[in-house]
Amino acid sequence: MTSLASKFGKVGVLYGGLSSERDISLMTGDAVYRALCECGIDAIAIDIQQDVVEALTQYKLDLVFIALHGTGGEDGTIQSALEDLAIPYTGSGVAASALAMDKVRCKQLWKDIGLPTADFATLNEHSDWQAIIDQLGGCVVVKPACEGSSMGMSLVETPQQLRKAWQLAAKYDTKVLAESQLQGAEYTSTVLGNQALPSIRIQSQSAFYDYEAKYISNKTQYFCPSGLSEQRESELSQLSLKAFESIGCSGWGRVDLMADAQGNLHLLEVNTVPGMTSHSLVPMAAKASGMEFEELVCRILQEAL
Repeated sequence: MTSLASKFGKVGVLYGGLSSERDISLMTGDAVYRALCECGIDAIAIDIQQDVVEALTQYKLDLVFIALHGTGGEDGTIQSALEDLAIPYTGSGVAASALAMDKVRCKQLWKDIGLPTADFATLNEHSDWQAIIDQLGGCVVVKPACEGSSMGMSLVETPQQLRKAWQLAAKYDTKVLAESQLQGAEYTSTVLGNQALPSIRIQSQSAFYDYEAKYISNKTQYFCPSGLSEQRESELSQLSLKAFESIGCSGWGRVDLMADAQGNLHLLEVNTVPGMTSHSLVPMAAKASGMEFEELVCRILQEAL
């Protein structure tokens, strides 16, 4: 315990924030802070709201664990402030964080380099709703491009529904994404350093894996290991690592994927600051690989060094 305390110094857990994912961030930050204290690390939990630089400088931190979700925490903003203050931090850097946060730019990049992702279109008030429904196969998922936790997501099948879904998503972000609905199983893959942990298969009782299914419902089922063959698990892991690396991500993160009706895997998004709550998937994958929560948190800190 003493060696860990001296290795990491004073660690600030940044959580809360002002994004729509504040409540989830508070739970993540609390879990991380408690784990660090259990390990004997000198940690302090800091609810980041206004005056970010003042909050960061007054504590004289040696290292930061970023537990902020959404805008301000995952988009490169807090990472940039920490860079300016020369404070090491967990997770991806400024550019990678900003890119991973933007689902449209990620999908464009993946398409350009030949990584599989569902067909998509961006929406605005001048969109031809019927043409987009036709282009994307009749059943369409709509989401804000730069939000997480399934905020503002909808599943639609008609032009009228598509327009309403765009209006809902636009309340969260000016950039709105529509993509073809995939009919196969949903998976997530945790990346820690340069390793992919065991994948998790998600089985939601909802039409899609929405906010309630993620954080509230006890009916959502998680399978880890996910039941894939060794070859298929390797394929999923390699695709996840390629997606993670293509954006320039580092440290830790989570790659979400889904299969189509033929079983082909498609990339959904990369989360650079995944949740660490009681319903979260990263701790589940870590446990399947023999790693308890406290060890996981320390491994993430170690990656930051």
